[in-house]
Amino acid sequence: MSEVLAPVRPLAEQARVAWRVVSLASDQTRVACLRALATLLRAEAASILQANRLDMNHASALSPSLQDRLRLTEARVLAMAAQVDEIAAMTDPLGELLESRVRGDGLRIERVSVALGVIAMIYEARPNVTIDAAALALRSGNAILLKGGSEAKHSNASLAALVRRALVEAGLPEAACTLVARTDREVVGELVRLSGLIDLAIPRGGEGLIRYVTDHATVPVVQHYKGVCHTYLAEGADAVAARSILLNAKMQRPSVCNATECLLIDHAASLDLVRAVLLPLLDAGCELRGCKITCMVDTRIKPAQDSDWGTEFGEPVLAVRVVKGLDGALEHIATYGSGHTEAILSRDPAECARFSREVDAACVVVNASTRFHDGGELGLGAEMGIATSRMHWRGPMGVRSLTTMKWLVRGNGHCRT
Repeated sequence: MSEVLAPVRPLAEQARVAWRVVSLASDQTRVACLRALATLLRAEAASILQANRLDMNHASALSPSLQDRLRLTEARVLAMAAQVDEIAAMTDPLGELLESRVRGDGLRIERVSVALGVIAMIYEARPNVTIDAAALALRSGNAILLKGGSEAKHSNASLAALVRRALVEAGLPEAACTLVARTDREVVGELVRLSGLIDLAIPRGGEGLIRYVTDHATVPVVQHYKGVCHTYLAEGADAVAARSILLNAKMQRPSVCNATECLLIDHAASLDLVRAVLLPLLDAGCELRGCKITCMVDTRIKPAQDSDWGTEFGEPVLAVRVVKGLDGALEHIATYGSGHTEAILSRDPAECARFSREVDAACVVVNASTRFHDGGELGLGAEMGIATSRMHWRGPMGVRSLTTMKWLVRGNGHCRT
């Protein structure tokens, strides 16, 4: 059998053995591994960028948003190193006492955090995920199998090799982090059916990838589903703040999942407020697709199609709809939202409180940009992805989301009656 079609089961078996070593390694050893990785990233930045250029040379068929996700720069490599250092500096997530109580008969009941196991990380176009996922997994005592997209194969290989070098420097097994070299879609199906070897699969990419993993998996899956993020502009919102927030939420980096994709405007909002928000977006090069009322604001606004509601554009495109107050906004979000991030811009504390309470999403943002729903911004260092499913985690997945727990029962000759 050729190397390209090599089975993945042996890799998972090796990862399983390596996990037992990493999960029992000291906090100091795991930290030393990440410190070594951060140092290697900085020292090998030039070679990483050279590998990335090989991928970018074949990226012309990708959309602009995917090209942006694929592209590495020196600043992005240094940011990866900084994130690894931040993860290393975090409190050890293992052995944390989550619960403790003593029964009337003196029997002590405790619950403590332990490593999750072997994680299969399946992702597209984002080479930085190679480092983020590996660092988070190793910090929390797990082993990881990385299955990146073929469009980033050179970048991923360069980065994964540095992780394995760091593992060796720290005295840990290389197999704790393995990049699956095969590029065929069938390998994903094989990975997510390795029950007993893989403890959790995390798909991060397009809707097609996530549906494929969910449909074929026999192992638990945490979905990083699409980011259809809404921002609701209420009557009387601060026009200056709203303008800055919407420009940031939509235009700072349109390709990412926490970018706002739909602006909902209170029907009672003044024309001055609406123009103060929409015109700067148009001037910044954002394509607006609006409802009939919205299109009356400026001739540059294009009529929205039904398919625009609930769409993750991933580009400088924003759907705009006038709704009947907060009730209308909540109804629209309940119908078209993906459970990722929802924001409200309002000066009314009661309105903000109701929006926060009633919206069903992994993150609710009040008077700020949806772009803050990110592991780094929320103090997690980095993230495996943003989980939009409900089990076992929701929102950015950092080190603690990659742990599970065990019960400890301590007695002194106790017998159950």
